[in-house]
Amino acid sequence: MNVVLDTNVLVVAFSRRSPHHWIFQRIFSGSLHISITTEILLEYEEVFERMFGAAVAETVVSALPDLPNVQTISTYFAWQLVSLDADDNKFVDCAIASGAAALVTEDHHILSLRGLSFPLINILTIAEFSEMEMQKNP
Repeated sequence: MNVVLDTNVLVVAFSRRSPHHWIFQRIFSGSLHISITTEILLEYEEVFERMFGAAVAETVVSALPDLPNVQTISTYFAWQLVSLDADDNKFVDCAIASGAAALVTEDHHILSLRGLSFPLINILTIAEFSEMEMQKNP
């Protein structure tokens, strides 16, 4: 399954003490496929540097694009679906362009797009994504 992860998801999954660390582990083990854009990668780097330091940010950001289960895509159309926080549009656009099975986020601006009939985007919280993955891989 290919998903797009909002930065807030990757951040909370980073710590080994986090109940969501399985997400980070599955990315680096190759069992979770994710799509990113250069813009998303730059945001990951910015936030990781601010929260965990430059060395951690560099390690994570340099490793991600080289993983065989990480697809770096280009978006050719800006849907502009998130009006209250335009910076969130990069995740929505990536999910649409990559045909992702889900966009996983805790951001209320993105979550407000649920129920949108077009373009169809499966937007999940971490808890919903976790439940879905547990059903798939008991």
